[in-house]
Amino acid sequence: MTDRPFGLVIRAIIKDSENNTLILKRAPDSRSNPRCWELPGGKVEPGESFDQAMIREIKEETNLNISLRRAVGIAQQDLPHIHSVHVIMTVDVDSGDLKISDEHTEYRWASLEEIKSLILSNWFESFLQEKDI
Repeated sequence: MTDRPFGLVIRAIIKDSENNTLILKRAPDSRSNPRCWELPGGKVEPGESFDQAMIREIKEETNLNISLRRAVGIAQQDLPHIHSVHVIMTVDVDSGDLKISDEHTEYRWASLEEIKSLILSNWFESFLQEKDI
């Protein structure tokens, strides 16, 4: 038995027309991964479907309306209060103008090489070691 619960987190790989990936920088007062770059997404709430959670989180964090395409990987992050299991999916942007939430201080469209040079959330760093987005 584990000393902490497991929580499901969904993350989206959103690409632009030049094949760059959208990444967000977490706010300095964030409970987890402050000032780190990561993919947009968040927790699946109790009673919420996976699809609903992804659509809601991406809308809240980026103001974009999306459609889910496919799962491309998972990563786990062990935090003091929870084991977060991140499911990473590719998505299509259907509409919306990019505007980030207060949870983040910056956004960037970046190549894989640029992303790897930044300070990343540890789950994102471990995911990138296994996959090429």
